Amino acid sequence: MMSRLWLIPLFGLAFSVQAAPAPETPGLLPTEMVRPLLEQDPNVAAARAGLEVARQEAGLLDSSPYEWNAKLSSQRRTLQQGPAYQEWNAGIERPLRLPSKASADRNIGKATIEEAEARYGEALHEAARDLLSLWLDWLAAEHGRELASANRQSAQENLSAAGKRLRAGDASKLDVSLAHAELADQQRMDNDAKTLAAVAWGNLHARFPGLGQEMKAWPTPMPLKQNAAFWRERILAESDELKTAQAQLQKAQAEAERTRADKLPDPTVGIYTASEVGGRERITGLSVSMPIPGGQRGQRAARSLQLVEVMRQQVESKKRALEAEIANAIVSTEGAYTSLQLAEAGAAAMQDNARLMQRAYTLGEADLQALLLARRQATAAAQSALAARAGAAKNYYLLLIDAHLVWELDHDLPKQAARASE
Repeated sequence: MMSRLWLIPLFGLAFSVQAAPAPETPGLLPTEMVRPLLEQDPNVAAARAGLEVARQEAGLLDSSPYEWNAKLSSQRRTLQQGPAYQEWNAGIERPLRLPSKASADRNIGKATIEEAEARYGEALHEAARDLLSLWLDWLAAEHGRELASANRQSAQENLSAAGKRLRAGDASKLDVSLAHAELADQQRMDNDAKTLAAVAWGNLHARFPGLGQEMKAWPTPMPLKQNAAFWRERILAESDELKTAQAQLQKAQAEAERTRADKLPDPTVGIYTASEVGGRERITGLSVSMPIPGGQRGQRAARSLQLVEVMRQQVESKKRALEAEIANAIVSTEGAYTSLQLAEAGAAAMQDNARLMQRAYTLGEADLQALLLARRQATAAAQSALAARAGAAKNYYLLLIDAHLVWELDHDLPKQAARASE
């Protein structure tokens, strides 16, 4: 009992963060679209099947593993210089599981189910992370393709403007040659962007074939309103990875209880009846037998206690690793949001500069090289803003997924598994 007291703060933590505020998720894939995709994922389906296996295993542990054993023997008794008699012996016997062992087996079964539920939740969690990451990668590639297409169109317009100025005697053939080279480079970049978008969609469609291509709007990343302590407590309380380790510890504790109880062997009881001397003697009796315990039973009990200590340290190690990951995720999310604001402001300024330079070139107030430089700077700034938006969105929504604040990841997993298997 004392070995489980250390879990009480974690259980209290889970109850203290249940009433989490609903986060802002503008543009995120809707839950009614996501849940079927997650449930149909092969890893999630395998974990759901594993949960059913665990329930069956718990049912087996709840019932006694012993069966009745029937015995029947026949013999012939021959007296010296006397008659011969036909005799027989019949009986049934069965080992009895001691109450302490039955209780330990039920605890093992309960921990087995809890571990399987946690593994099912972790499979859902990982599938949700994969869906978000692949979807955002595809969105980034699609918007990169649109940006490359717009840049190609601008390069085409620059070439047309250079040709007009050449015909008007206001530009040199070098300007037209530079415009041609710029157009060729933008056409190459446009083709590369189309290829990247096709590859990103192929990866997303192969992993989640039920998702359509109509969801192209960016999910908007938001600033974190809660402090670091909230996110730490929430993610630790909802972490199925940590719950798996805790369930494995509980299972090891129950198995240790079982080996301690097994130091006293289970008795075998039976009843029998016999007929001897040709039926002249009838025998009825009760039998009890029990193995004489040896030193190995105590050694196995000591070994199981050491395994409990190993699992306890593994839980603590997992908890510390998660705390480090959470701290890094919070810092990354806040930093990515700040970078997004700066990148968008820079991109807007560069775009205004390129627009003014385009007007100046059209009016003959600037040369082509200055225009191309302004265009390249605007393109680089737009690509940086696009990457910043993708990074900020991924950090923000992955944090919400880890906290089980979206897509109903915090709902009753056993009930979800039952509905999904129907």
